[in-house]
Amino acid sequence: MRNHATFALLLASFWWSVAAPAAEDTPGIDPRSYNLGIMGGFAEVVRLGVKKLALSEVMSPEEMDDVMQDAQTIAERNEVMIWRETDFLVTDLYPADVAEGKHVLLIYTGDTLDEYLALKADKAALVANNRYMGKAREDIARRFGRLLSYPDSVIDNLLDQQSKNN
Repeated sequence: MRNHATFALLLASFWWSVAAPAAEDTPGIDPRSYNLGIMGGFAEVVRLGVKKLALSEVMSPEEMDDVMQDAQTIAERNEVMIWRETDFLVTDLYPADVAEGKHVLLIYTGDTLDEYLALKADKAALVANNRYMGKAREDIARRFGRLLSYPDSVIDNLLDQQSKNN
């Protein structure tokens, strides 16, 4: 029963992050409050161990500056850590320009940041050696999806969707 509840919560949080209208598209909800609410929800899910790594909405550097103090408060309340990523890992899970010129907060516990940074380094080494293609490229995307605690079926769907869009 616990696995079903965990999966349902994970699926709902994923759906909300990609399907819910952005605050600027929803009358009466200001973007700052919306972004902090997303962070609060994901911080709780990470604290509970449902997700290993969660991401805030992508924001302009100025928007991120504006929420950092409150984001830190949210992190402390939920006993998680945050990392301000200014050079987001681009994989085939999402469009390449999704975070171009934007910042995103990584929400995590334990050594997850080290895993994320190692994954970025692995991708950079592949790119530097002209080997970021085919199976190696797919492996980076799949590793990132697993770090985000996405089920394999979601990773498969995201990769398939991106291959159709390219």
